[in-house]
Amino acid sequence: MNKPASRRTSGTDLARVDAHKVKPHEYKELPELTDAMLARAVVNKGGRPKSENPRQLISLRLPPEVVARWRATGPGWQTRMAERLAKSPLPRPKSDA
Repeated sequence: MNKPASRRTSGTDLARVDAHKVKPHEYKELPELTDAMLARAVVNKGGRPKSENPRQLISLRLPPEVVARWRATGPGWQTRMAERLAKSPLPRPKSDA
């Protein structure tokens, strides 16, 4: 199954850029890499920053009709379900008296 194309595109011709092979005379145009340049280098790992309060993955079995009703509300249904659960009162523990 093919994924739909992203709406955000860079507008560059990446195929043409990837196909370019650097020729020997082009190496002469490149600046010499110095220790000062390397000292200024910053490694950017990318991605999302780590959350201080990450979500936990659990396994929960729900009736199919419940899942279908939530899915029918559209994208973001899992977040809305979590918000609704967070607002609902917690059940009281049973006392063994």
